[in-house]
Amino acid sequence: MLKINFFTASWENKKSKEVQQEFLKEMTETEMMLKGYGLTTAEFFYHMPDYAHVLNSFIWQDYDVAPDHPRLFEFVEFWQSEIEGPLHSVQFTHRKLIAPGEWRRVVGEFTLH
Repeated sequence: MLKINFFTASWENKKSKEVQQEFLKEMTETEMMLKGYGLTTAEFFYHMPDYAHVLNSFIWQDYDVAPDHPRLFEFVEFWQSEIEGPLHSVQFTHRKLIAPGEWRRVVGEFTLH
């Protein structure tokens, strides 16, 4: 069984999970980045179902919020309940692509060619 020693997901019940997912579907990527979301990349190492001694890897990317990483933990739960290959380990990194202080209004525009 996979044990992750990180913060637990902040979504406690199923109802709030559904509300949060509907809210995220309505936001554009830029809005998500301005609200503090960043790109989370995870590499899952798992045992092949038919060959227990063979490890394979799977790369997953999504916008998520650090330090709770609710979407990552949701995907790990999905993997453990729905996918036959048992997880060996998970490595992930999180990078904010834009912060509110980096967003600025530009006055003027010019075209080239």
